[in-house]
Amino acid sequence: MWNSVKTALLLGGLTLFLVWVGRSLGGSAGAAIALVVAIAMNLGSWWFSDKIVLRMYGAQPVSAGEAPELYAMVAELAQKAKLPMPRVYILPQPAPNAFATGRDPQHAAVAVTEGLLRMMPPDEVRAVLAHELGHVANRDTLISAIAASMAGAVSLLADIARWSFFLGGGRGDEEDGNPVASLVALFVAPFAAMLIQLAVSRSREYAADAWAAELIGDGEPLARALRRLETGIAHTPAHATTSTAHLFIVNPFSGRRMMALFSTHPATDDRVAALQALDVTRRARRGWAV
Repeated sequence: MWNSVKTALLLGGLTLFLVWVGRSLGGSAGAAIALVVAIAMNLGSWWFSDKIVLRMYGAQPVSAGEAPELYAMVAELAQKAKLPMPRVYILPQPAPNAFATGRDPQHAAVAVTEGLLRMMPPDEVRAVLAHELGHVANRDTLISAIAASMAGAVSLLADIARWSFFLGGGRGDEEDGNPVASLVALFVAPFAAMLIQLAVSRSREYAADAWAAELIGDGEPLARALRRLETGIAHTPAHATTSTAHLFIVNPFSGRRMMALFSTHPATDDRVAALQALDVTRRARRGWAV
């Protein structure tokens, strides 16, 4: 519940921040333009985010006949969670990873890489799929798409204004101009937008981990899968973009120090510790020896 409230507050803050950036750089007209941009980004994320990201990674749809074991796992977990059957995709890349996308459970898609299927035993694949269905059930896929789109809009707006500022197109003679606020918006806005996006993504990963552990009744397979994914990505280059890194179950750039500096994911050690704590609580609840 708290994660949902925090996510709503962060997304609301990002919308207001985008409008503030627009006003700082363009006065009342800039604020109006920024609001229109925010609405357009939200609608675009709502309707097209899944198609864009799947096409970006060359995801191939698979049926029960083409990938029977994978498809059966997704179907079994979706039925157990009382979710509609999502579309299933395989990404043709060696780096192990997975993500879910779609505006709601009725339009969801789950995608895993060929590398993940090759290196991971079935119980860990199942745990990864449960995690991704957790994002679908919690509607994180839409939230993440909107956060990424709006953070990108803030950065783009600031980049455009920065070039205008340096080329002499500043608006210092406008009566509602605020030079200090403009400078802050120019140089701080992209960084602040990124921090908000990171906060949204990190909070949702813990929630999806916990949801998956409850669904399959054990957090250990997912904990092992997270460890294996982290090791695999450190040794296999990922074909990903920074704008979509938050969609994956683990940071696709975790093997690159500079790219991982502002990771969209919590540390694997912290996620494993949280899963282990959930298992202890579950055993205690059932009256098992702890």
